[in-house]
Amino acid sequence: MHRVVLTGFGVISSIGIGAASFADGLRHGRSGARPISAFDTTGFAHAIGCEVVGFDPAQWVHNMPVERLGRASQFSTAAARMAVEDAGLPLDELRAARGLISVGTTDGESFDLERLVQSEIEGGSAGIDPRHARRVRAGRLSASVAQELRLVDVEAVTLSTACAAGNYAIGYGFDAVRTGEVDFALCGGADAMSRKTFAGFYRLGTIAPEVCQPFDRGRKGILTGEGSGMLMLERLSSAQARGARIYAEVLGYGLNCDAYHQVAPNEESVARCMALALENAGVKPGQVDLISAHGTGTKANDVTESHAIRRVFGDEAPRTISMKSMLGHTMGAASALSAIGCALAIDQGFIPPTINHVETDPQCPIDCVPNEAVEADLRVVQNNGLAFGGNNAVVVLGKYQPGS
Repeated sequence: MHRVVLTGFGVISSIGIGAASFADGLRHGRSGARPISAFDTTGFAHAIGCEVVGFDPAQWVHNMPVERLGRASQFSTAAARMAVEDAGLPLDELRAARGLISVGTTDGESFDLERLVQSEIEGGSAGIDPRHARRVRAGRLSASVAQELRLVDVEAVTLSTACAAGNYAIGYGFDAVRTGEVDFALCGGADAMSRKTFAGFYRLGTIAPEVCQPFDRGRKGILTGEGSGMLMLERLSSAQARGARIYAEVLGYGLNCDAYHQVAPNEESVARCMALALENAGVKPGQVDLISAHGTGTKANDVTESHAIRRVFGDEAPRTISMKSMLGHTMGAASALSAIGCALAIDQGFIPPTINHVETDPQCPIDCVPNEAVEADLRVVQNNGLAFGGNNAVVVLGKYQPGS
């Protein structure tokens, strides 16, 4: 079994584009919340979200016509090129290697699908724009990465395990690199803002009117977001041989699906998934320095996740933060962006804050690092991803120490 390390990141988020800008946003508690402009919000009492601004896909997509890609595929493809460049891997070497591309998503290209439905309602099937039809397949989120980078000896898969999909994709890549099945893996998640998802959460009564406040007594729900996080995974020996910068090491992961309820998380199952991840990583609970929680800011998630953490870690639970307070809920990209945030925190020695915090809910007995980042020497960090249908995925990252 090979040790697996993270050597490159691609980030498209509402608080920064690129790893450096993203890290700065996390360190300073930047909020991506703003009025939604991606679709018509007429009829909704409130419509604040975390949209990506200032993103020019042509800056990163060079080998494919940008108009052939839906917004989520633009995100994944651009973030993948960023990750390759950040890793310092020449494309000709990458093209000669065996690889894996795994991208997690919740909605795929729902934005284009909505436009198709609208066209059919307004003018029948004859009025459907074929460009939108070509962009709809969720498989394009990963296939477009291979096409753009001109990678031919790769498996390209899109994983649709909802809001835990990013961690699922990372776990899949970790196994492939660890066993020597591939030389590298480009893994992560991507989703774009869509009316369907916003309206669905709105009807569930889980959209916050202004800000996302995970673990706060006054929390009112999520803010939908968008973006992509892509990570370059490779063998430690490969990274060492080329003198690559190593952000962190992937120690292990855990997956389970309890199918307990369509939308409600199950405390016992979430705790079990965390225990599986720690076991896979060879890490004891007392060795974990930080947990990046799923932390949606809903009543059900925050209480359930907090109690599950206490089940595994006891009264001395590590600091537990929610990056969704800054990024909003980026659906399939959520745990991938959080994994990148965890690795950057390990590399740069800080804990990102949970912003918008006023008073901790007594039912969420954790230290959420309210509002201000703190400096910290992080050696082991756990990243939680929880999804509808009981799909849970937890990834454990560690600080890489030369000579270890």
